[in-house]
Amino acid sequence: MHTASHLQALHQQGFALLPGVLDAQQISALRAAIDRLKPQHWDYAGLVDHYKCVFNRDPFWLAYLDQPGVIELAEAALGADCHIIGQTAWRSHPGFVGAELHLDYLVMELPQALLADPAFVLPMQICTAHFYLDDIDADLCPTWVIPGSHRAGRKPLAGEQQWQGVPAQPLLCRAGDVLMFRSELWHAGSHNRTTDRTRYLLQVHYGRRMVAQKFSPYLTWRFDPAVLAACTPRQRRLLGEHEEAEYD
Repeated sequence: MHTASHLQALHQQGFALLPGVLDAQQISALRAAIDRLKPQHWDYAGLVDHYKCVFNRDPFWLAYLDQPGVIELAEAALGADCHIIGQTAWRSHPGFVGAELHLDYLVMELPQALLADPAFVLPMQICTAHFYLDDIDADLCPTWVIPGSHRAGRKPLAGEQQWQGVPAQPLLCRAGDVLMFRSELWHAGSHNRTTDRTRYLLQVHYGRRMVAQKFSPYLTWRFDPAVLAACTPRQRRLLGEHEEAEYD
């Protein structure tokens, strides 16, 4: 594992690519599990199939909350008491059009003079892990990122495609690789330009202890007892079983 170097990349570039996290058997099992999912609540299906909170549907998904090599980086970035705020599965079919350049969450806008100071370390609040289940080429929905843009201190403007002269670049990778990126990074989805391939993706969103867990359907949310019974202590903490703290 290269947690220290990946953590440094999160601070400097805003993202880190972790090669070969999943093996062929895991990739095949995940793809088959996504194929078995049925829409619930805010899920949707069409050119893209999007399934939320999959960890609560079957104990199978729990292993991907604390996958070795990924969970160590999440805890190094967000604290040993971090938790998940989501786990989503995707199928992007031929013809799918991805999201424009955006960031996921900005805690607050900060002065550019502060963000430009190399001595200033910008703390992370939320990170997302993309588990790629296909070889990603230029035509199969690569994720585009602008290195260093997490220090822009703002959202990208409409039509903006670069930051400080640095353009967005596609991340081409292999099935089993994982992209970890922080929520302030400017990034984009992209089109599925193929005619016969569907991109399979699993996302896990990690947050600091004080970042609220927002599991839909919110007021009627209930953990599946079979899932809780199958959890390890670390997985129970990731699902929200924390030690008592000031606001509990």
